[in-house]
Amino acid sequence: MNIVNQTINLGGGKEISIETGKLAKQADGSVVVRMGDTMILATAVANVDVRDGVDFMPLTVDYREKFASTGKFPGGFLKREARPSDEEILTMRLVDRALRPLFPDDYHAETQVMLQLMSSDKENMPDALACLAASAALAVSDIPFNGPVSEVRIARKDGNFLVNPTFDELKGAELDMMVAGTLESIVMVEGEMDEVSEAEMLDAIKQAHAVIKVQCQMQLDLAAQVEKANPKREYCHETHNEELREKIHAFSYQRCYDIAKQGLADKHKRAELFGAVKEDFKATLSEEEITENGFLISAYFKAAQKEAVRRVVLDEKIRLDGRKTTEIRPIWSEVSYLPGYVHGSALFTRGETQSLTTLTLGSTQDVQRKDGALAEDDLDFLLHYNFPPFSTGEARMKFSVSRREVGHGNLALRALKPMIPGKPENPYTIRLVSEILESNGSSSMATVCAGTLALLDGGVKMKRPVSGIAMGLITDNAGKYAVLSDILGDEDHLGDMDFKVTGTEKGITACQMDIKIDGLDYNMLEQALNQAKDGRMHILGEMMKTISAPREDYKPHVPRIENISVPEDCIGGIIGKGGETIQTIQSETNTTIGIGDPEDGMANVEIFAEDGEGMKEALKRINLIAYPPVAEVGETYAGKVKNIVAFGAFLEILPGTDALLHISEIAHERVEKVEDYIKQGEVFDVKVIGKDPKNGKLKISRRALLPKPEAKSQPQPEEN
Repeated sequence: MNIVNQTINLGGGKEISIETGKLAKQADGSVVVRMGDTMILATAVANVDVRDGVDFMPLTVDYREKFASTGKFPGGFLKREARPSDEEILTMRLVDRALRPLFPDDYHAETQVMLQLMSSDKENMPDALACLAASAALAVSDIPFNGPVSEVRIARKDGNFLVNPTFDELKGAELDMMVAGTLESIVMVEGEMDEVSEAEMLDAIKQAHAVIKVQCQMQLDLAAQVEKANPKREYCHETHNEELREKIHAFSYQRCYDIAKQGLADKHKRAELFGAVKEDFKATLSEEEITENGFLISAYFKAAQKEAVRRVVLDEKIRLDGRKTTEIRPIWSEVSYLPGYVHGSALFTRGETQSLTTLTLGSTQDVQRKDGALAEDDLDFLLHYNFPPFSTGEARMKFSVSRREVGHGNLALRALKPMIPGKPENPYTIRLVSEILESNGSSSMATVCAGTLALLDGGVKMKRPVSGIAMGLITDNAGKYAVLSDILGDEDHLGDMDFKVTGTEKGITACQMDIKIDGLDYNMLEQALNQAKDGRMHILGEMMKTISAPREDYKPHVPRIENISVPEDCIGGIIGKGGETIQTIQSETNTTIGIGDPEDGMANVEIFAEDGEGMKEALKRINLIAYPPVAEVGETYAGKVKNIVAFGAFLEILPGTDALLHISEIAHERVEKVEDYIKQGEVFDVKVIGKDPKNGKLKISRRALLPKPEAKSQPQPEEN
């Protein structure tokens, strides 16, 4: 075995090592990346042959966290790893978005990068190492790749930057970002922040890039020692016809330029006009030429169309829908659109993008319970994003939630989460669902805006409202560029950047950036951030015209929640033997009761009720158990018969307080058999008539509360 190792020091006692040559040697490239006792095995394999008609990069990135890595069994009946969790999918997307732009444009072989968390110390976060591992596997392979690329997590806590923080170090951080880049530039950014400024975010990216450069050089040094990686394999995945390319460009470029210059707002009309140009060109060819060159005709026409649209923006300052570079599409919104039992709803429309978002408020019983190799926390704020085919006018099969839907939903969740107050200001578990009804760019940002409106409509006391915007970029080789606010779907596809920024009037709460070109000047990035701030403020202003503050109260059909703190030693009494007490309270009061983990000798009890009377009764019963009153001599209490014995019955007159009702105190008359007068479970009033001075046991009487029977009249003697 030719085992090769490279190690770098991140400072603070943190080291990253990469090893190749020991594991998975039949893969085109394989490495083990280690930080502490967290280890990721990464493999890269690419087919030699290419499928016919493929004009894109068929890249698959798969990341899995093995349960054995943390000494756990998988859940479920089969007890084996199943479909990927949302956290695994999000890590796959982070790696995919960093790798994909760096493969050669003309490389179309199916390529698979697999990442497996094989060992975890539950301290170092594996997602921060995944992209480094993936790129290193490609670097030591013969697969063509314009890397290396690497990724780091950058956090800021108490004003200090932390690179690849541990799970504990990340707690309480005001900034948490994943940044990917090459030696020369940044290619991907994603993260959440606690209302940081644009300058602070830019500073964090620069700090991250300094470490990324070290990790990229580490990969180059590693690959230089691997024979297979030098040189990369030769390939020929595209056969071109330069004469046809020039012919299509000459025929269609100016026509596409003129269409783009019209500034048509309707994307379907634009598509129809562009399609007509392509059909007009095909009409100049014979059927044989079309059959032979159909694949190339589409590719060359797309290239001519893309060039024309980009030149119109750069030279004429006109966008596809006629807007200026800083202009936002028309916005309208509505709240309480859905009647009935919906807890809150909002309809947000910007141009041809529309989200209908619903709000549901639940109890602690509705939290999402995590059961992953690493993820064990319970989530009390959920946001689900749905993107049906009809939103883009398409008819296609939809079997399950896509990776894209998971990613867009997570971005919107991270944007809103910092503005959701904790308990007691917000006692509920929150679920937002964004249904995208129309889409032409920035549907995730429409979800952020609609989510804010739905929360306000539902009475959730947000700290501040959040809006979001997607920014684009178009550049040329001469250094000319244009930063575009609120991009269309076509501008995303034809442009060089998709940069989503969300925030409040005070600062940024989340971001996601993908770069499709080599090199992004920090001046461009700064302009994009400042332009995004102006756009966010405009959008926020339009939203506030619909609703500017949370409603004073929740909707009528929203269940109510009350929280009370009880001493830790009272929990057993509230639950009861085998859960009998708490189940009885829930059943008889129509409530749901949850008990939190004790802290400092106290535990939180949450009562979730559909009506006020049930809430009142449940609170009363729990308070009686947690803070029981002391029975006083001379007072009357409602006693429940718990047990009948030959000499009387034991009654519970207060929660946790039992007393003996002696057979002589049941009735005024002589009682021969207790069961003839009282039944098990019966409730009736009794009076405390005394207390045994020796043992403090209470003496109770039912007889004392019963009316005395009238004295029987004596029969008079008969007169003689």
